[in-house]
Amino acid sequence: MGQTSESKRGFAAMNAEQQRQIASQGGKAAHEKGTAHEFTSEEARAAGRKGGEAVSQNREHMAEIGRKGAEARSLATNGEGRSRKGRGGSHEQHVKADEHTQQG
Repeated sequence: MGQTSESKRGFAAMNAEQQRQIASQGGKAAHEKGTAHEFTSEEARAAGRKGGEAVSQNREHMAEIGRKGAEARSLATNGEGRSRKGRGGSHEQHVKADEHTQQG
């Protein structure tokens, strides 16, 4: 009560790597002891469905995911933010345009 600042204790006082090591040891011990819960495929499906429904309710979040995916894909294709090199259009359209340009 008389302290002006609170110090971290337990897991909060540890760095992330120490926390992971201890959590890993606990998980291994539970499996060895037979008390660890293992999801059935049906439980995993239900959990995935529930999470998907929850996240899809936020249209703004889903739009952001779509934008990031499109941006990553276009950057991956040529590194310049364009999904295609060149002028776009079909081969036939290019041939026709080239013929028109050469005639005029």
